[in-house]
Amino acid sequence: MNYQPELVLLCDRSSWGLLKITGAERLKYLHNQSTNKFEHLQAGEGCATVFVTSTARTLDLATTYITEDAVIVIVAPERREYLMKWLDRFIFPFDKVELTDISSEFGLFTLLGEKSNNLLQKMGLDSIISQPQGSHQLLNIEDIPVRIGVGSDLGITGYNLIFPSEYQEQLQQKLLENDLKLISDREWEELRILQGRPAPDKELTEDYNPLEAGLWQTISFDKGCYIGQETIARLNTYDGVKQRLYGIKLDREVFPPIPVTVQDKKVGMLTSCTVTPEGIFGLAYIKTKAGGIGLQVAVGDSMGEIINAPFLQHPD
Repeated sequence: MNYQPELVLLCDRSSWGLLKITGAERLKYLHNQSTNKFEHLQAGEGCATVFVTSTARTLDLATTYITEDAVIVIVAPERREYLMKWLDRFIFPFDKVELTDISSEFGLFTLLGEKSNNLLQKMGLDSIISQPQGSHQLLNIEDIPVRIGVGSDLGITGYNLIFPSEYQEQLQQKLLENDLKLISDREWEELRILQGRPAPDKELTEDYNPLEAGLWQTISFDKGCYIGQETIARLNTYDGVKQRLYGIKLDREVFPPIPVTVQDKKVGMLTSCTVTPEGIFGLAYIKTKAGGIGLQVAVGDSMGEIINAPFLQHPD
């Protein structure tokens, strides 16, 4: 779908995973298990982070919110069970850390669109408006307790709403009274590809690292040791990023994964593709030496052009 700034979109992401990390050493633990810096964060703050293997291969891109007594972690639905088991491996008997899957207890809605600020103001939720990315507050929408986090997870102005699951239908009805457009999982997937957010089993696999995936904003290069740190530091120090994730505009639909070529020479891999009223778009990893934005490529029977994807960050 084509994102229209004049609309406020509502997506029910309650199928996504919600993990809760508690205990006195929760921030130190998460600091040591993912790419971003946590030990300096205070309650009410949050950030995106990436879980990687010891060789810096990507597992998932997560959103985290720090509360007074816990860290709430939003993970992709297809990674919830895997990450529960993977993270549990690094909790040892004397660690003051506890990991809980709270996915069935809470729902997750996401509001997208610049006018979502107007919506929150109309609902008397002014205190969260204009706060930094990742900030969050526990507020009430009438009698419903809702944790509202700044950011839509797509690089579009918006908010995440986490609430007790028993209020899901009631909260959705209250929100839809404000002339929102409810979008489906398929439409979310279209927006994800258009914006460039990488997804597990597509762009986030053990074939790629977070630097290649354009997730530089989720990585701290000065925080010290964590799983995968040595590999990421080496890639950064020695300019070791050999491929980069980009958007791609195609002239016909193709079905990934499929090689991307220039003059019959493989230069990358298409990982996602979507058909929209505005055209056919995808995401593809392209070898750094082959070029970047503007590169003309072939993808199966389709011709394409490498384009910018707003969510992704690649250093010059």
